[in-house]
Amino acid sequence: MAMTSSPQPPPPPRRRRSRLQSATTISAPNANPNPNPKAKVIPILSDVGRFQSATPTHTPNGRPNSSHKGKALPLLSDVGSNPSAIDYYSRVASNLAGAGRLGDFLIAAEGLRAAAGDSGFAARINWRLLSRGVDAALREHGLPHVLEFLRDAERIGVQAAVMLDPDASDAVAAACRQLMDERIMVEFVEAIEALASCGFFVKGIVDPMDVLKIFVRKRDPDMAIRYARIFPHSQLLLCNTMEAFGKRKELKHALKVFRALKDQLGGINMFACRSIIDICSHCGSSVQARIIFEGLLAEKITPNTHVFNSLMNANAHSLSYNFSVYKHMQKLGVPPDLASYNILLKTCCNAREFNLAQEIYEEIKKKEHGGALKLDVFTYSTMIKVFAEARMWKKASNIKDDMRAVGARLNLVTWSSLINAYANSGLVDGAIEILEEMIRDGCQPTAPCFNIILTSLVKSCQYDRAFRLFNIWRESGIKVSLSVEQKKCLPDNFTFCEEHLSKNGGTILVVPFRPTVTTYNILMMACGTNDERAKSVMNEMRRSGLCPDRISWSILIDIYGTSQNRNGAIQALRRMQRVGIKLNVSAYTVAIKACVESKDMKLAFHLFEEMKAQQLKPNMVTYRTLLTARCKYGSLQEIQQCLAIYQEMRRAGYQAYDCYLKELIVEWSEGVLSSDSGKRDFYHLDLKDERNKSFNIFLEKVARFLQKDVDQNQTVDVRGLSKVEARIVVLLTLRKIKEKYLLGTAVQDDLVIITGHEKTSYTDIEATAIDVEHAITSVLTNELGLEVFIGPQSHPPVSSKLRAPQRPRRPQGMIKITVNSLNHWLKRKAVRDV
Repeated sequence: MAMTSSPQPPPPPRRRRSRLQSATTISAPNANPNPNPKAKVIPILSDVGRFQSATPTHTPNGRPNSSHKGKALPLLSDVGSNPSAIDYYSRVASNLAGAGRLGDFLIAAEGLRAAAGDSGFAARINWRLLSRGVDAALREHGLPHVLEFLRDAERIGVQAAVMLDPDASDAVAAACRQLMDERIMVEFVEAIEALASCGFFVKGIVDPMDVLKIFVRKRDPDMAIRYARIFPHSQLLLCNTMEAFGKRKELKHALKVFRALKDQLGGINMFACRSIIDICSHCGSSVQARIIFEGLLAEKITPNTHVFNSLMNANAHSLSYNFSVYKHMQKLGVPPDLASYNILLKTCCNAREFNLAQEIYEEIKKKEHGGALKLDVFTYSTMIKVFAEARMWKKASNIKDDMRAVGARLNLVTWSSLINAYANSGLVDGAIEILEEMIRDGCQPTAPCFNIILTSLVKSCQYDRAFRLFNIWRESGIKVSLSVEQKKCLPDNFTFCEEHLSKNGGTILVVPFRPTVTTYNILMMACGTNDERAKSVMNEMRRSGLCPDRISWSILIDIYGTSQNRNGAIQALRRMQRVGIKLNVSAYTVAIKACVESKDMKLAFHLFEEMKAQQLKPNMVTYRTLLTARCKYGSLQEIQQCLAIYQEMRRAGYQAYDCYLKELIVEWSEGVLSSDSGKRDFYHLDLKDERNKSFNIFLEKVARFLQKDVDQNQTVDVRGLSKVEARIVVLLTLRKIKEKYLLGTAVQDDLVIITGHEKTSYTDIEATAIDVEHAITSVLTNELGLEVFIGPQSHPPVSSKLRAPQRPRRPQGMIKITVNSLNHWLKRKAVRDV
């Protein structure tokens, strides 16, 4: 048969082909009517229009359809001008996507877009088929493959991420959530970034704050900042992240988020500034809060009232600084609000500046009369607290009258502060009357209100009355008589256990008293030194269904120590461990104190070492308890032990007991003298206030010197020291030699003291090496009776029986004590000590 000009359709395949294949697989022109399937030619995309226009359609029996004879499919080149061509090729691309061939879809879409230009091709994509293909690709190839497709589609102008149906979107979101559940956070953030860049609604995948909390727990501010910046409300997310770090007291990370927020905004956000200053206050870094505030002023930015308030609240412990901030606030024209004055009142209360607080209160009242401010309950409560600390119960009662005059209702805090004002003043009966008035006013009393009264009785040593009052309240509650009007004004949630009619037609309410662990702790303190009674109170606490806390055990241990029951204190400490309460520094310190009061220093230092082995850092009370344990130190080992604690205390950053160390070193060094008095006036004349810092440095050097062993080549260098310092060093050396001698170590060499020829390092003393040399010679000969040689040329010895030589005109640079003189002196001291 001769070949016709029109190509024949290919033979039907032996297996069923998909619609996508039938729409895209076309035979080549001028081909054999019976082509070999193995030799099929794959057409290129630009030939699609020409091939389809030359291919007739067929009926089911395989014959050409005469009704469509001569009908040509649109060419690719006609896409830009023929709308039907755009629809046709859009369907072809959609079929490719629906079959999961996303790569072919991108090739087709890119070629068609290049041919059609901006003719609305992307809008004609079948989103159902596209969603089906994305869902299939997600199951077969995973999320990275889909993300790459979405990015490429976005590049060629097809917003595939927006065109996905709910099922495909949920599948993509579920894949992202799986990454978060498996804590693969870096890949998760990268996926969210890729989806957000393609226009995907990423906010619906997961709550952003849930992800940010994970980064907060991981202490990873960099990833938190990166993730938050994906969202349009990133400022709010960064502020919330900053506050989340602040709640965990991660100030360093919170500051990093604040800087990122500042850089993103290109300026200062006052809300963020206020938040970071509040975080600094929560973390106890008032200095950092000041730095942030000063940074605002350096950039010539005027903070608002809230920023000023946060700064003053962070520095409520510093009266002078807060009032300087308040004056600066007025200078800048920033009007203070009621919170500003409340913080100033709080500062005055902390500084116990009660008169200044009253002046501020009067100023607030004037502003209230002028209509500029309206006092709130917090202001009144703060003033009552101020007067309670000052034991001015009458003025505190006047504040209550001021509240009633303006119609302000007292809350639980106000009533508690008022009860505390009377209790601190020793007016227990008045405090009980305020408690009853509180009930008549409709305010439900809590256990702390009763505890305030019991604490007042304990502080005033009224232990028996505290127990009587506790027993009455626990058994029968507190009885209060109310009028009919007062009964009607009680809130619906007011709790009482009994109600009786009174003789005058009123009502008697019985309000229950429910003790807490704090209540029983107060009663344990009321036991004084009676450890058995304290133990019975703790047992009663357990019978009431309450569990003793760490404070309860610490009180019991302290009572054992006060009664010098060392064994009971240690048993309580070990039982505290057995019941599951983790020992802290306070518990160990109380136990150490109990051992000190029982004169068992060995056990006290054992507990001290055990505490450090538990990775617990001793506090100031711990160090002071050990340092003041002895009034006198007899052996070198004891004083070395004390000096080791002193140095450790200094290294820990605590203010050391320098004055105590002075007395310790002076007392121990003067112990080598024949008389116990020594020359104490000599020390007082030289230890002037202006030299305290330098002398404290010297004491540190002496502490290190005492911890060294005395070698056989005994040389003491006192060059650059004053008379007092040189005297101390020489006496300490002799004391160490004496301690070694008593332990059986004989002296085998002379003691050489190098005085030098220059002046001392302290010009205010006006002492030269001659003065130091004379002071040392005087104490060695006149007070200790030793033979000394002055100068390197071995001048004749100076006996204690002889008069001390006259001071030479220039220093000799060296003083030597012979070994025979030292041994003779040590023998005399040994006989005297025996």
